[in-house]
Amino acid sequence: MRERKKYSNPAAEAFEQGCSLVAQNPVLVELLQEAKVHFDDSYPMAREDWAWVDSDGHIYANSHRRAAPAEWAWAVAHCLMHLALGHIRAEKEGDVLWNIACDCMAARYLADLHTGTPPDGLAGLGLLPAGTRDEEALCAWLREHGTPAGLHVSTMSGGRPDMVYCPKSRYWRGPPDWRAIFAESLRDALRASVDYAGGVRGSGSREDALPGPIARAQEWFLSGYPLLGGIAAGFRLVSDALTVQRMGIPVAAVSCVLREIYVNPAARLSEQEWRFVLAHEYLHAALCHDARLAGRDPELWNVACDYVINQWLVDMGVGAMPQDLLFDPALKDLSAENVYDLLTANLRKYRRMAKHDILFGPANRFDAQRGVDLDEWCRSAIQRGLDYHEAHGRGYLPAALVEEIRALSRPPIPWDVKLARWFDEQFEPLEKHRTYARLSRRQSATPQIPRPSWRYEEAALAGRTFGVLLDTSGSMDRRLLAAALGAIAGYSNARDVHRVRVVFCDAAPYDQGYMAAEAIAGSVCVKGRGGTVLQPGIELLQDAEDFPKDAPLLIITDADCDRLTLYGRSHAYLIPRGRTLPFPPKGPVFYLD
Repeated sequence: MRERKKYSNPAAEAFEQGCSLVAQNPVLVELLQEAKVHFDDSYPMAREDWAWVDSDGHIYANSHRRAAPAEWAWAVAHCLMHLALGHIRAEKEGDVLWNIACDCMAARYLADLHTGTPPDGLAGLGLLPAGTRDEEALCAWLREHGTPAGLHVSTMSGGRPDMVYCPKSRYWRGPPDWRAIFAESLRDALRASVDYAGGVRGSGSREDALPGPIARAQEWFLSGYPLLGGIAAGFRLVSDALTVQRMGIPVAAVSCVLREIYVNPAARLSEQEWRFVLAHEYLHAALCHDARLAGRDPELWNVACDYVINQWLVDMGVGAMPQDLLFDPALKDLSAENVYDLLTANLRKYRRMAKHDILFGPANRFDAQRGVDLDEWCRSAIQRGLDYHEAHGRGYLPAALVEEIRALSRPPIPWDVKLARWFDEQFEPLEKHRTYARLSRRQSATPQIPRPSWRYEEAALAGRTFGVLLDTSGSMDRRLLAAALGAIAGYSNARDVHRVRVVFCDAAPYDQGYMAAEAIAGSVCVKGRGGTVLQPGIELLQDAEDFPKDAPLLIITDADCDRLTLYGRSHAYLIPRGRTLPFPPKGPVFYLD
């Protein structure tokens, strides 16, 4: 079949161009974004009508009328002014004189805003009688003196009211506060004009393009919230619609490497919601979430960080959380690493929930232009903000957030120190006893007096052991094995653990039996080098009659293993840094560098 030729609609194109002219006006653009403009046959109109508007913000334009884009811009802006000036009231419903008075005031404002061109017959609406400065005064003048000739047919709907009050709002929480939106737009436009005149901002910069709610939310952090004020000052907000559309950003995203936060102006959020969103991105940067990826799945790590940050912001009362964000009270007081370990149980589900608002940068995070390390700058900024916040009592902060900020300012603890602390928890220091079974050396001053020696009790030494489950699959790095076994040998001797039960695991377990601690590092002959199955090795030690039931277990693996069941036995993991276990671990995990 021959494809039908698509014909353009000149009337619709002219109307769209007119709406574009309205969107270029900084005072009216936010009103236009909140309103719903219709240019179709959804409501029957007379041929001489232009448009009418209801209190919910629905503007119905006459699709049968042919007009220039500038005339349509004036008509749409006229309806927006009815909303902005609060003309649509229940007690004024059907009052033609009130409608005429409101039309005249809206036309006078549009003349000052220089938006569009008044259509023929409507150019005289802005000429008000002397002494009538508002709608009420003009309406009273009209009731006293009558309607001037021709004025009653100069309204937008051919002499009929072009404003309709909706007693039952189509909005769940009621319509927006149109007058407040208009007032904020006027304030932002005035501030931008003053800044430009004073040379604070350059014409055409990206900061000038920030919509009002986003700009006010950013200003609030800079002037009224010291915890994140330093971070906010160091990041540039980018609100270019084409940029965020090309990057696929639905609401916002942060790039720590570029020190930019990308916000989507098409996301219709209130100022309070933008505060929440910006605080969310600032915390991603301040807590170095992109640098803490450490080989984890980026999408799942993003989800874990979002859960933690959103809980903190709700507890702190920063702004209002938008709908459809990740929030689960059951994950409260957990770190991002702990939440990530829990989410690994259902990878497919939580990957689909990722918002992709962390733009991960390269490993080298040194900013050559500014001469600083990015992570160090973020840590310093959030630390100064925390000190000021606490010193001046600027509001509640969750203990977990304060702890994480404090932890970022301290150097990380090496893995071998953490392993040493684990050994201290498992093996308490032994107490020495005096014994005459083997005499110590006699003192030269009193050689005739035998003296006792200090000895450990044999019973205490007999049960002092632990198991080492060693992954010997082909994917294990020999340098990792050497570093781990060397550390185990050294800490075992230092804590009077002289025997260690060693089991090698790949496709099958290989029981090496009890070995002297000092022999682990140098004389162990690794067998296997096949696949990775660790559970049989745990079963072997669990069923061994000569291995204590309460002895701890140290598992050394590259994390490419199966899910493990430890039967309640105390245990810990040694894995390479940048790897994650495929299941939530119940014991501590030490990451080898």
